[in-house]
Amino acid sequence: MQYYTYILYSKKLNKYYTGSTQNLSNRLGEHNSGEDKFTKAGVPWEMVKSFAVNTRAEAVKLENKIKKRGVKRFLNTR
Repeated sequence: MQYYTYILYSKKLNKYYTGSTQNLSNRLGEHNSGEDKFTKAGVPWEMVKSFAVNTRAEAVKLENKIKKRGVKRFLNTR
């Protein structure tokens, strides 16, 4: 089964959010529904970039790499 690491952006907060999931469209809907405690203030969130990987471990590893580097810096070096 395929996993994804994704980057969202909120114009309202001018902030990025990075996460990982198996179902991108479902997860984006959860973020934009306001149910998620951390992201409800930034609704609506826009998908900026997503990366498909083969395992959950790879998805989490990439998510941590992006967070460690910083989303803006990561996006500018790609």
